[in-house]
Amino acid sequence: MQKLIQILPILGLLLVINACIAENKLLKNSDQSIIEKHLNAITKTQGYRNHNSPVVLNQVAHYIYQQLTQYCDTVYYQPYYANGMEYKNVIGKMNTSLEERIVVGAHYDVCGNQEGADDNASGVVGVLELARMLHQEKTNYQIEFVAYTLEEPPYFRSEQMGSYIHAKSLVNESVKLKGMICLEMIGYFSDEDHSQDYPLPHKKMIYGSTGNYILLVQNFAKPDFGNTIKKLMKSADLIDTKSI
Repeated sequence: MQKLIQILPILGLLLVINACIAENKLLKNSDQSIIEKHLNAITKTQGYRNHNSPVVLNQVAHYIYQQLTQYCDTVYYQPYYANGMEYKNVIGKMNTSLEERIVVGAHYDVCGNQEGADDNASGVVGVLELARMLHQEKTNYQIEFVAYTLEEPPYFRSEQMGSYIHAKSLVNESVKLKGMICLEMIGYFSDEDHSQDYPLPHKKMIYGSTGNYILLVQNFAKPDFGNTIKKLMKSADLIDTKSI
């Protein structure tokens, strides 16, 4: 991996949130040193943050909790059990007086024994940095930041995924949701030819062979929110933006 994290994708995602700011003003800049600090705290743990290591997962969850506490109106854990062990999402909310909300989330666990800098410490760092940059801003929506656990195998696509637990709670509470932005693997960036591989070879013909872009994957069943994100990121012109 040539670059563990790039500021440009986070800035682009920031502009998506900025569209929801009531005063329509620019936010404070992202901070490279803070980004690196978060990345090291999440990846340089004594052990790997996978489903077999709830102690390590809890340590990372505690770090995320501490960071969100600095910026959010309220922060709490969302604990639940999977195969007899307790795991937890971390949730932070700002501008809680507003009813309609936008969720910004990323998973903090890894698959197997790896540091998972790109997948998905980079996404968690993006969540934390967006929380810092939005701190004390007046927004048109309540912003809910979520760090999910158990998104990787063996719980992937199961009802024990942290995102499933969180989404179910939103449904049960009849939350008025504007949309959700999931930050996934935003850390890799390269301008070198042939730096981007794909599971399916024909994708290279569509998206190219250079890993210098960010990909938006949206829900076409409800396209308005995703289309707004795409339009804002393309108009910002901070990084090449593609979509599916």
